[in-house]
Amino acid sequence: MLNTIITDTITLKIFLICTGISLALGIGTALVYGFKNRCTQSFAVTLAMLPAIVQIVIMLVNGNIGAGVAVAGAFSLVRFRSAPGTAKEIGAIFLAMAIGLATGMGYVALAVLFFVILAVFIIILTLVKFGSANEGERSLKITIPENLDYDGLFDDLFEKYTKHCSLEKVKTANMGTVYELQYNIILRQTQIPKDFIDEIRCRNGNLNIVCSKVSEKEAL
Repeated sequence: MLNTIITDTITLKIFLICTGISLALGIGTALVYGFKNRCTQSFAVTLAMLPAIVQIVIMLVNGNIGAGVAVAGAFSLVRFRSAPGTAKEIGAIFLAMAIGLATGMGYVALAVLFFVILAVFIIILTLVKFGSANEGERSLKITIPENLDYDGLFDDLFEKYTKHCSLEKVKTANMGTVYELQYNIILRQTQIPKDFIDEIRCRNGNLNIVCSKVSEKEAL
């Protein structure tokens, strides 16, 4: 059942079967990735196409070492034209490539079985919020004048409104006239308290304050 359907030569029927399954599983991969997750149209279309693209490459280089080396060199150039993605995006790309490798070698039943197992696994982990960040975790950026000593300046406020706080980065700005402090905090409640922001404003001279959720790329 899990054996390859490709024997000696690739016929039109075998090619159409492998391509059809690659496209179907590619669409399935895009749908699974988009389950409770923001996904752009361009990335969804890429995931849908990727298994079929990898499949045809594997079929073309099957048994040809020279062609395989040339294709590997061409594919290695893609990384220089690509922006770094999140871990979840990279995982989805690897899943699509694995499906394409399986269908390209004729293991269509194995590809379908592997996709079903991974899809169920991913959906379950997403539903139980496995490995998700603390809902109260925030990135807090505070601008203060240069004449203020930032060491311990907001400690009593952090003690009152947060469960955890750590100073991650300090840098000067505006020709050294201000400091920009970046904290990683975990609030005692999921929403950002207005009183917390107001009390910080009273101490930093009403300069800029940014309190935002920690992005996936920052969390890596």
